[in-house]
Amino acid sequence: MRIKFFMLCVSLVLFAGKINAQWVVADPSNLAQGIVNTTRQIVQTSSTASNMLNNFKEVQKVYNQGKEYYDALKAVNNLVKDAKKVQQTILMVGDISDIYISNFGKMLSDPNFSVDELNAIADGYVKLLEQSNDVLNELKGVVNISTLSLSDKERMDVVDNTYDRMVNYRNLVKYYTNKNIGVSLLRAKKKNDTDRVMSLYGNQSERYW
Repeated sequence: MRIKFFMLCVSLVLFAGKINAQWVVADPSNLAQGIVNTTRQIVQTSSTASNMLNNFKEVQKVYNQGKEYYDALKAVNNLVKDAKKVQQTILMVGDISDIYISNFGKMLSDPNFSVDELNAIADGYVKLLEQSNDVLNELKGVVNISTLSLSDKERMDVVDNTYDRMVNYRNLVKYYTNKNIGVSLLRAKKKNDTDRVMSLYGNQSERYW
């Protein structure tokens, strides 16, 4: 009985059928699908834009349009513990997008990075985001209640595993961001220009100094 209730709750969080648009602010499955679509569009946009600046402007536009899903899913609290872990896994993809958008936007105005370096940094973010989105596709496959090949314990194990992998991806994106900011600060130190760089990244930069 417990597993059936869990699967029902998870279905509300992930990819459950067609949803009427008027429920966009309340229905978890629609919110989850919105986050997945947004991250997929960010990856696609990053691969097709003509140059880095236009690329990032389009990425920002996609992110801002999809942020309503992320914020609304964050506010959904009436889920059982296991279904909440699924929700948190999805939200971490939103966290990764947020880290990318907020920090790379600052790096674009940082003279301590060359154009080639910025292109490489952007590629790194997009690859990490793409890989984290792949984890969600795996999660989608095992929470489908019509899938009969897995036992209840195996389903729970996969949910736990995807959650742990997503935590690792989010931590990796944070580490990747920290290392890049650290490079800028080291270069700024050689030019006696650390105040300007620390002002650019705000309080966040203090941990890398």
